[in-house]
Amino acid sequence: MSYTQYTDSQTQLMSIAKAIVSPGKGVLAADEINATMEKRFSGIGVENTEENRKIYRGLLFSATNSQHSLSEYISGVILNHETFHQSNKDGVSFIDVLQKNGMIPGIKLDQGVTPLVGTNDEVIAEGLDRLGSRCSEYYKLGARFAKWRCVLKISENTPSELAMKENANVLARYASICQQNGLVPIVEPEVLRDGDHDLEKNQKVTEQVLSYTYKALMEHHVYLEGTLLKPNMVTAGQSCTKSYTAKDVAKATVTALQRTVPAAVPGIVFLSGGQSEEEATLNLNAMNQLEMVKPWRLSFSFARALQASALKAWQGKSCNATAAQAELLKRSYANGMATQGKYEENSVSTFADTDDNFVAQHVY
Repeated sequence: MSYTQYTDSQTQLMSIAKAIVSPGKGVLAADEINATMEKRFSGIGVENTEENRKIYRGLLFSATNSQHSLSEYISGVILNHETFHQSNKDGVSFIDVLQKNGMIPGIKLDQGVTPLVGTNDEVIAEGLDRLGSRCSEYYKLGARFAKWRCVLKISENTPSELAMKENANVLARYASICQQNGLVPIVEPEVLRDGDHDLEKNQKVTEQVLSYTYKALMEHHVYLEGTLLKPNMVTAGQSCTKSYTAKDVAKATVTALQRTVPAAVPGIVFLSGGQSEEEATLNLNAMNQLEMVKPWRLSFSFARALQASALKAWQGKSCNATAAQAELLKRSYANGMATQGKYEENSVSTFADTDDNFVAQHVY
């Protein structure tokens, strides 16, 4: 087979990956584990029950008003196992809700992290056991893409070479298994914001992590045209005393990507990493305004940076559902504009647009 000819399965994977990063669209990450939802709900005085989680996510997925619907800005939604099997109040499965509303269902496949023995408090993601059968089952139920998150931290002695290599290999194995079962893998090697490191240090580490990641993906024969990357933006550590502009962040991030990410990858959907809603949008917008070579689409896969205002507006009350949906639609619109470099600072006002969403050692 020629290198320019593709199998039917490769063509399908590439088509889905490109659809997820369609112009003006990005991904809503709604795959938080229950422990994370406990923290989110406690902040608004809502009990963390399965029913409340279902109600909250149901209002997110059906967000619409007289002028706009969520699918105008959101191409896909990442779910966790619980939400993937839930239905709305009318008994319609969330998978059907998303598909009928023009969004692609995705599934979180990693099962958290475990200590990586022989390192300085570093971790590796779990979940490879039975991954093939899990992928097959999720595909049959409607999933068309997946996500797997690995985390690395910056300190004087980390990330270690061992941590970067082992996490890269786990991501590559996951990506290969996904593609064997028809799922587009979103590869997420996150460099945490914890620490006082500066922008330059983060850029160097991000380049190292992505280099290991793509070396492993190539070694595992992963079809890059049928993948997406979900990296951190290159920002200074949360405790860094230096200040940087959105343009600084954008230039450092795009430079790191230019040096490490093959042009075959259709798109890059950034995580927000605890940035405020407005900060994440401005940084994404600045990247898309840069006059630098960018062979991939630059988009978003946000959780906190899309949901913070919606959650604050909702407060666990059914009478606030419409207001919460309006907040999500506004934030989604803002980020959709940012994917095209057309967002204007403070042009969209939401309940929590400047609130800091940082959580130390954050887990999903």
